[in-house]
Amino acid sequence: MSPPLPNPTLTAVPGITVGHAQDPDAATGCTVVLGPFRAAVDVRGMAAGTRQFGALSPNHMVPQVDGLLLTGGSAYGLAAADGVAGWLEEHGRGLQIDAARVAIVPSAVIFDLGVGRADRRPDAEMGRAACEAASDAPVAEGRVGVGCGATVGKLFGPAGRMRGGVGSWALKSGDHAVAALVVVNAYGDVLDERGEIIAGARDESGAFVDTAAYLRHYGLPPGAAPQPGTNTTLAVIATDCPLTRTDLAVVTRQAMNAVVRRIAPANTQFDGDLVFACSAGPDPREAAASELLRLSLCAEWALAQAIERAVRAP
Repeated sequence: MSPPLPNPTLTAVPGITVGHAQDPDAATGCTVVLGPFRAAVDVRGMAAGTRQFGALSPNHMVPQVDGLLLTGGSAYGLAAADGVAGWLEEHGRGLQIDAARVAIVPSAVIFDLGVGRADRRPDAEMGRAACEAASDAPVAEGRVGVGCGATVGKLFGPAGRMRGGVGSWALKSGDHAVAALVVVNAYGDVLDERGEIIAGARDESGAFVDTAAYLRHYGLPPGAAPQPGTNTTLAVIATDCPLTRTDLAVVTRQAMNAVVRRIAPANTQFDGDLVFACSAGPDPREAAASELLRLSLCAEWALAQAIERAVRAP
């Protein structure tokens, strides 16, 4: 495997900037990934909360998007996209049409309303703040931005859960950078490369309980049935390889394997798991099959490392 880049986070990809904003008292926040770039998405979880996902279709008339928003606050947090779009418009970015400039910002949410204050959620002001903070500096990880109120391991409800957060990693695939950013707010446990639990549900003694094994043997614990939409892992893959949107869709599907391998269980009816992929490279071209496979596997590897870093970061 190629060594990590000097900046081992998503902003190692030229043309990508990332900004966080958060309300620590309310345990919520948002994170922007700014371009512009071509993008695609793979949605596997059955409880996703989203906005402007039509623009990610290879058949959509808009050739690129201006940024991505990952936000807390459940559906309410999508209001932060208004601030992101407004900031982009004011800075001359977006699709220029006769009447106005329209910023395209596909957005997705996690549910963090039960961690801090449920009545304070990301809004347009916080979306603007994230844009103002965006830079190509190494991405801050842990309980920042959209990861401020993220948690994992919710088999027994709030009492046994652990903190989630934001993680990122980057490496080279041939001549190109490939990087991942993720917020882990999963119902299940987070695993290391050997399959051992490093964050997840705990019993009364504080010991890890294998969530997937428990569910297979006993089903849901009495009185702790999860609610759909309250758990989600959101990830962004970025590269400077000039991929088409069709090829980016291939990357998202391969990278999603990292979610399945490092979170157990994943993609459930209680999670809104999804993976974006974006290319900031100019003049898109259809990649050779061998190049696309190599790059996709690098994306999967980067995302696996990012998931682990999300729960290990201080």
